[in-house]
Amino acid sequence: MTTKLTQWMLRRQSFILSVAFGLLLAVPGGPLLAEDMPDASPQGAGLQAASWALTIPYGAVKSAHAIGGGIVGSLAWVVTGGSNDVAKSVWISSMTGDYVVQPQHLTGEKTLNFVGRSSDELAS
Repeated sequence: MTTKLTQWMLRRQSFILSVAFGLLLAVPGGPLLAEDMPDASPQGAGLQAASWALTIPYGAVKSAHAIGGGIVGSLAWVVTGGSNDVAKSVWISSMTGDYVVQPQHLTGEKTLNFVGRSSDELAS
């Protein structure tokens, strides 16, 4: 009984550490000084808070879309007999694009691209 409990506790501990490490990777951060902020007004703080709050559901949906695109692109590669062009067209459109909502997206200065574009499309 003691070994089962110990094994369960070790699995739980490793799971918690894995989740914590994953969150550290998923939520980048760093020291930010007030003078480094382009708009340190209450409106700017509100835009940053809104963009952060919107990034959570948007990022989750975009990540799920990218994972689904990775799977579909892989299946397309297999079905077409290894055609990289077909697979890349699925992968690029699903895996590129914006994953984070920025304040510039909310003010209309930048467009928020859910579906990515290839480098050829960006050049034209």
